[in-house]
Amino acid sequence: MMQVQGLPVVSLGLRDYREIWQAMLDYTQKRCRSPEDDVLWLVQHPPIFTQGLAGKAEHLLATGDIPVVHIDRGGQVTYHGPGQAVIYLLLDIKSADIGIRPLVSMIEQTTIDSLKPYGIQAAARADAPGVYVADGRKIASLGLKVSRGCTYHGVAVNVDMDLSPFTRINPCGLQGMKMAQIREWAAVETEDFSQQWAAHFVRHWFAAQAG
Repeated sequence: MMQVQGLPVVSLGLRDYREIWQAMLDYTQKRCRSPEDDVLWLVQHPPIFTQGLAGKAEHLLATGDIPVVHIDRGGQVTYHGPGQAVIYLLLDIKSADIGIRPLVSMIEQTTIDSLKPYGIQAAARADAPGVYVADGRKIASLGLKVSRGCTYHGVAVNVDMDLSPFTRINPCGLQGMKMAQIREWAAVETEDFSQQWAAHFVRHWFAAQAG
């Protein structure tokens, strides 16, 4: 574990999705209402599709041998696999006095800032959470859950991975949406990108609380 301006950042490596989901649930249920308990988890997952609370079966096209897990975050279906930087945000937004919509915007802006050093021009969309590159393809997906004023789940940024499983679904419920990844622009290790993302996010997080 490392500290970025006082916020713990934990690198978990490649871990089973269900294991980490349960750990997020347990952590959120047990944590004290204190900003000292805030933490970012950096992780990668073996191949898996996750279907959010708003998920519709029609967006699961041909999942094949990749398991589908129905989970408690917002949004539709997405894919996780090795080479994707997944950052889970276990944050007390009630104590920080930061609303969920500002937090989503903060996550999107953090991702945009983190992509710039690799020559990637990216932007958010008002009608569909996430981050998109200039030709309209999606490079990052996000979904959150809030329980007792605390968030869990987070953002997944495609770094250097097999994108083909995304063709087995309508990513985030967007029919025909194509995906992009950082490897198309530059070479970077997934863990290194996750660490860079965390550093950008922490600056936004504390700046928002400072007003």
